[in-house]
Amino acid sequence: MSDDFQAEIRFLGMESSPAFVRAPEGNGCAEWFIRTLKENLLWVNPVGTIEELRLALLEFKDLYNNHWLIERHGNKTPAQVRKEQLMSTQRAA
Repeated sequence: MSDDFQAEIRFLGMESSPAFVRAPEGNGCAEWFIRTLKENLLWVNPVGTIEELRLALLEFKDLYNNHWLIERHGNKTPAQVRKEQLMSTQRAA
């Protein structure tokens, strides 16, 4: 199965990138975020309805993007990092 996958990657003109020790593989970042979401929202604030969940997720999204300082981003919020990346891309264009 791996040989088929590697052949497909070559066929599509992509380059395979190996996983490094202690680095998340594939969807590791998504799994980390889901765990964070569960620990900081769902387990702390149980919701009763889908609408309450929707509103809680919107509030969490704002809190995470605009107020959480992420160490791997140099203690900046995700919104700050996104803005800096956008500005550097615009300067390069």
